[in-house]
Amino acid sequence: MTTQKQFDVVVAGAGNAALSAALSAAEQGASVAVLEKAPEYLRGGNSYFSGGLFRFVYNGIDDIMEVIPDITENERENMDVGRYPHAKFYDDLMRVTEGLSDPDLAQVLISRSLPTMKWLQKQGVRMVLAYGRQSFMHEGKYRFWGGLIVEAVGAGKGLSDQEFDIAERNGISIMYDTKADKLHIDTQGDITGITVRGPEGYYEIKTRSVVLACGGFEANAEMRTRYLGQGWELAKVRGTQFNTGDGIRMALDIGAQSFGHWSGSHAVAWDMNAPPTGDRVIADLFQKHSYPFGLIVNVEGKRFVDEGADLRNYTYAKYGKEILKQPQRVAFQLFDQKTKHLLRDEYFIPQASVVEANTFEELAEGMSIDPEALAATVSEYNAAVQPGEYNPTVLDGKHTEGVEPPKSNWALTLNEPPYMGYAVTCGLTFTFGGLKINPQAQVLDTEDRPILGLYAAGELTGGIFYNNYPGGSGLTAGSVFGKIAGEGAGKRSSAR
Repeated sequence: MTTQKQFDVVVAGAGNAALSAALSAAEQGASVAVLEKAPEYLRGGNSYFSGGLFRFVYNGIDDIMEVIPDITENERENMDVGRYPHAKFYDDLMRVTEGLSDPDLAQVLISRSLPTMKWLQKQGVRMVLAYGRQSFMHEGKYRFWGGLIVEAVGAGKGLSDQEFDIAERNGISIMYDTKADKLHIDTQGDITGITVRGPEGYYEIKTRSVVLACGGFEANAEMRTRYLGQGWELAKVRGTQFNTGDGIRMALDIGAQSFGHWSGSHAVAWDMNAPPTGDRVIADLFQKHSYPFGLIVNVEGKRFVDEGADLRNYTYAKYGKEILKQPQRVAFQLFDQKTKHLLRDEYFIPQASVVEANTFEELAEGMSIDPEALAATVSEYNAAVQPGEYNPTVLDGKHTEGVEPPKSNWALTLNEPPYMGYAVTCGLTFTFGGLKINPQAQVLDTEDRPILGLYAAGELTGGIFYNNYPGGSGLTAGSVFGKIAGEGAGKRSSAR
């Protein structure tokens, strides 16, 4: 050990969950250190690479204006935000997780979502309406859909930069190039300190409270293969290369309980030629999330999912896994000119792996797949499209009949060239398995007892997401449980 320091609260990690915890602990008057494993120029964890979208309960525009107070009267008159009540959020979460989400944690996430958004706003985090991601112009108004309408200014990068600035203004110590390595406990099993590895070597920080918020194990190829299964070592990682399961390992080493869907993950359609881990310039724009308005085929020219099974918010986090199962771990999203105007901005970046052609045979040749098979697939699909009103803002029921897999909504024929094909693979966002916490964000041991002084938040906690994930709920969960964890840790330090 080369040195020794002392803080009331130590937060391992520096993404949204970690910085929410740090800010909350500082509100309690605690001295707080944030351990960022990455160097400063690579800081921010997975939050940096996110779209910055938050899902939360709201009952109309008045609630939204408490989160975004600078919405103009003109904007208000020309939009329809709808409402997203508690029951709808709970139903969406339970529906996509197949009823497996821990009900106690789910209730905390949902009931605390709007208060936490208001708290972030008061801390100084600026939000905007997600016009480019979650709204379409319909009948003269911008209509926001899917209960997901607010994003941080500057998306994930903007969220990260804002939270770092706020933390520094609040006197929180940010320790870069410093990795959490080992938790220390006394004879009662309570937290007494943490060993870290900084630029000058290993040393111990004395503390009564540690908040673990340093991500899952998605950037650890060995753990991915061990827990997610064969082939996952070949998946691309959407975000930071530093989320290698350190926090989970440290907690398990002192008797914490593992929990949640250890073989599950959030995985999306990601540009085939994206780098192995996140690019800090392109960030989340390698994702390709407009597939409900087209078709998805594999290298054999065959469809393999229902592109219109649900709103994008409720399918995108599981369809990456389906792509990983396909030959060569590659798929192609196909669109024609009828829906080109609906495609998200990410489809038009210079780095997009796209082929354009006037026939499907030419398109197939450009994508190196069987031309006859692709033409047959599209012909069969077109013949199966049923009449009906097309509305991209709702589940419109415009579907196919007599083709497998079906397309349950937004089924339009593809017959207006030039056609576009985007090559995608599996992009892994975060893993679902992790530590068991209670509603107070305390880490529990294998006998369901709190490990006093140990809290956790964010992607290294288990029990909320299984199989799938409602878009935007990850950042919300990070802030909700981060705030709870920081408050508990800060109060513990002041109760000496």
